[in-house]
Amino acid sequence: MWWLRRNHWQRLATNLQMLVLDVDGVMTDGGIILLGNTEQMKKFNSQDGLGIKMAGTSGLKVAIITGRKSEVVERRAKELKIDDVYQGYENKTLAFTSLLQEHNIQASQVAYIGDDLPDVPVMKQVGIPVAVKNARPEVKRCAVYVTKVSGGNGAIREAVEWLLELQGKKSSIINRLLAEVRE
Repeated sequence: MWWLRRNHWQRLATNLQMLVLDVDGVMTDGGIILLGNTEQMKKFNSQDGLGIKMAGTSGLKVAIITGRKSEVVERRAKELKIDDVYQGYENKTLAFTSLLQEHNIQASQVAYIGDDLPDVPVMKQVGIPVAVKNARPEVKRCAVYVTKVSGGNGAIREAVEWLLELQGKKSSIINRLLAEVRE
């Protein structure tokens, strides 16, 4: 019966329009270094960055919803060409609802990657909820896929490749990116 579930997720994956990411614990390992008054340091994974590029290349819009506010997140989003960045949302459902309205898409057309309790309400709404390896047990229970690596260590890349595999696009996206590198 596992193949029935796989077919279900493949159908949902083919209709995906957007990938939404949490930051702390997903794009990073969850560590936050505070410097001085308001400065922060966060460490991002370059393979996750390429995974986000792969998602964009496949036609997925990528968005960020995070409970904290940070200039570092704005900078990383700009580097990765992520236009939809919702920071300072402890209630992530409010940001998610705005995002759906702004892009005129359904929750079922979204994949979300989370790690902690504030992610659960959104994960229960989306078509494909994903948890990173270091996610809290409550988050993993909501997920249809749990990454083999922790957040900040390539979990986004892994999840994107899984989604692209479900969509049947993984090989063509990788080949397209390899062709760009050769040029």
